[in-house]
Amino acid sequence: MNEDYFVHESSFIDDGVIIGSGTKIWHFCHIQDGAVIGKNCSLGQNVNISRKVRIGNGVKIQNNVSVYSGVELEDDVFCGPSCVFTNDLTPRAKYPKWGMSEYHKTLVKRGASIGANATILCNHIIGRWALIGAGALVVSDVPDHAVMTGVPAKVSGWICECGKILGDDLKCTCGRSYWKGKGGLEEIICNSET
Repeated sequence: MNEDYFVHESSFIDDGVIIGSGTKIWHFCHIQDGAVIGKNCSLGQNVNISRKVRIGNGVKIQNNVSVYSGVELEDDVFCGPSCVFTNDLTPRAKYPKWGMSEYHKTLVKRGASIGANATILCNHIIGRWALIGAGALVVSDVPDHAVMTGVPAKVSGWICECGKILGDDLKCTCGRSYWKGKGGLEEIICNSET
């Protein structure tokens, strides 16, 4: 392992883990074998990263979050305190699942944010730059830039990449503008040619 990252002495890192430079892993964390954590990430207190989980660069995981096998977090994802991921739709204590192939996948795309105490049921995709409200229950795929709130979570608005809620015109005060595409919002890119 490199020495250009920080791991608090109370945390445990299994063999075979890859951790990128600039990453900070705080108190009482456990990173299990085969996990890959990107550069410049921050893992708060009591975070568990399960076997073979992939975490991108610049990810922030707040206290008391478990990222289970089958979950992938792309770059710049934010996981709020005590948010919950699942990887099994039919769990049984008496009949545990042993192989990675039995776990369902969840993909959290670049820049998405998950609020405190939100629950993400497995087998879904959270779109780019989406915002999952605190306490929401995600039971379906989430479009890019969608604001999802409630139980079950539904689209309640749209959000810019910069984090500002968009009005009906889908224009942000930061200068970005969007249009509704098939998978959610897409940014309008103006190419000015002289």
